[in-house]
Parts: sequence; structure tokens; C-alpha cells
Amino acid sequence: MKSIRFAALILSLALPLSAQTPAPSSPTNQPLTLAQAEQLALRNNPQIAVARLLALAQGQVTREVRSDELPTLTGNLTAVQPHEGSRIAAGGLNNPIVYQRAAGGVTLRQMITDFGRTRNLVNSADLRAKAEQSAQAATAADITIAVDQAFYRALGSQAVLKVATDTVAARQTTSDQVSALTSAKLKSTLDLSFANVNLAQAKLLLLDAQNANQDAMATLNALLGNEQPVAYTLVDETPETPAPAPQDAEPLVAQAFQQRPDLLSLNQQLAAAKKFRSAEHDLWRPTVSALGTVGGTPVRADQITSPWFGAVGVNVSVPLFNGFLYSARAKEADLRTSAADQQVRALRQTIARDVRTTVLQAQSNFERIAVTQQLVAQANSAFDLAQTRYKIGLSSIVELSQAELAQTEAEIDYASARYAYQGSLAAIRYQTGQ
Repeated sequence: MKSIRFAALILSLALPLSAQTPAPSSPTNQPLTLAQAEQLALRNNPQIAVARLLALAQGQVTREVRSDELPTLTGNLTAVQPHEGSRIAAGGLNNPIVYQRAAGGVTLRQMITDFGRTRNLVNSADLRAKAEQSAQAATAADITIAVDQAFYRALGSQAVLKVATDTVAARQTTSDQVSALTSAKLKSTLDLSFANVNLAQAKLLLLDAQNANQDAMATLNALLGNEQPVAYTLVDETPETPAPAPQDAEPLVAQAFQQRPDLLSLNQQLAAAKKFRSAEHDLWRPTVSALGTVGGTPVRADQITSPWFGAVGVNVSVPLFNGFLYSARAKEADLRTSAADQQVRALRQTIARDVRTTVLQAQSNFERIAVTQQLVAQANSAFDLAQTRYKIGLSSIVELSQAELAQTEAEIDYASARYAYQGSLAAIRYQTGQ
């Protein structure tokens, strides 16, 4: 017996010492604000890089089209050894005589005018390049709103996770108290069963909250361009008393029509389509070009008497008939321009609808904050009263369980309303092109 007591004494002394031994510290999560999350996404998200590269590529198309207005200089080196006494007799209407020679020279081609067709093509390509730049800005706006929504969703899931954790702790305490009272024959086993059921429900709520939080953080990591999960500590900058939602949506609709980058991109595409339509109608106009060539012939047949050659000329090309190709291209351009115009109209209607519905949603979410805040206060008061009544034996465990459930739901609704309203404000900024 003495040895057993001695071992128990050693164990009792060792337990406090082991409890005081510091546990190995886990790596601190990286703090992340909403502004930092937006900057990371705009820097790392591959969709931003894709939009930027497409805009740069479209800018090169403008240079490609403008090259038709600039002179073309071509160098030529030619050596010919014809068959003695032969002539080119088939395959062409040009002079069939081929002389023995070795020569080099340059040829300069310059379009003088095509009566505006190339200029319209250049303007169309330039407008399409600007449309791609606007599309790049629209992509950045899409990424930003996605990050904002994911950030507030993650904050909301963390708030729900805290509520679930506190609920498990509170119901565990209640279950322990009821168990002690049941053991003392002061409460029935039915009360203990209800308390354990409430505890199990709280643990299920905690599991769901943990899964929702992990899912929200995975979505945020993907938007930030992280292939591997990075642990962040989200910095909650949500004000305790947020500013009220806008009351009138019509000024915001007008602002969206002026600032939305996707609408600006479509308007620029429409303008580009109109320029291209004019260029396609100009296909029937003549093209005036100048051509010059100069060079030397150090090795030549006797029939070629001059050691150098040179010539200049002007050519006027007039289209007469090409199987209705130009008329079909002009009609196609007309139809595509009309389609682009309808796309602009459709997007304007969508923007107006989205701005109005987003403002209504923000107004509703703002009102929900005050309502859920009152609900939390009332649920806390009801829980305190139900807990007191249960302790002194004036109520049943059912009343206490209902009060606990109402308190948990009220806290979750309040947390959800706060971050849903911030998400609505972010959506308004997106819808109005801010």
C-alpha cells in the first residue's frame, strides 16, 4: 500500500510539471486583409495574365493592318539557266523568252490610295485593341468581386465556426451539470437524454461549420492563385456600425452605364464593327499603287545589253466581278454590326436589372443586421431566464433546449447578415464599375 501511495504522490507532482511544459508552437498564419487579397489575386491569378496577353496580341493586329499603308521593300537575287532554244509555251500570257542571267535588285511597292478602305480597317483594329484592354479591366473586376465575395464568405464561416465552438462548450457544460444532477437524483434521465441530444446537435453544427470554413478558404486560395493551400488569418475590418445601403438605384444605373468596363468593351467592339463594315463596302472602290524596281545584272545573255535595270509604274486595280464575293462580305459585315448593337442593348438591360436588384438586396441585408441584432439580445435574455428557471426547477429541459437553439440560430443569423451586407456593398461596387 505504501508503494502505491508513493507512486500516486509522484504522479500527482509530475502532472502539474507536465502541464506547465510549453507545447511546441505552431507556425503563425499569415495575416490577410481584403485589400491585400485583391492585390494578390490581381498579381497571381492566371486569368489576369490571359486577359493582358490577349490585349497585347490584339495591339499587334493593329500594326499588322497598318502595314498596308506603309511601303514594302523586297530584295531579289535571281539566277537563270534556260534550255537552249526553249520558250515558255504554256501556263502564262507574259513574254515567254527566258534569258540566261544572274542579277540582284530591290522592289518597292507603295499603295497610293484605296479610297479609305485601309484606314477603316486600321481604325477597326485599333478599336478592337481598346476593346481588349477594356475586357482586361472587366476581367480584373470579375476577379476582384470574386475575391471580395470569397473573403466575406470566409469571414462569415469563421464567425459561424466560433458560434458552433462556443455552443459545443456551453452545451457540454449543461450536459455535465444535468448529469451531476441526475446522479444526485435531482433530475430525471429524460433531462440527461435531452441534454446529450442537444450536445450531439451542437457537435454536428461544429462539423458543418468546419467543413464550410475549409471550403471557403480553399475557394479563396484558388482565387489568389495559390496551387497549394496557404494558411491565412483573415483580418476582419468590418465596421460594427456599417453605413446604410443606397436608397435610390437610378443614379447608380447611370454610373454603371458610364463606367462598367464590359459595357465599354462592347461599345468599342460595336464601333470597330461599324468601321469594318465601311471597309467591306469599300471593297468595290479601286486601288491605286506605285511600283518601282532597280538592280544590276553582272552575268547576262548577249540579248541583255544593259548592266543594270530599273523601272517605275503606277497600277490602278478596279474590281469588276468576283462571283458576288464583295457583296456577300458587305452583307455579312452589316449583319454582324447589327448583332453587336443588339449585344450592347442586351448588356445595358442586364446591367440596369442587376444594379437595381443588388441595391434591393443590400437594403434588405442592412435591415437584417438590425433585426438579427435585436434577435440575439432577445435570445440571450430568453436563454438566461430559461436557464435560471431550469436550475430552480420551474421549467423543463425542453424549455432550456429551445432557448439554447434559439440563441445559436440568432447568433448565426447575425453573423451571416453582417457579412452578407458587406458582400452586397462589394456587389454594388462591381455592378457600377467602381
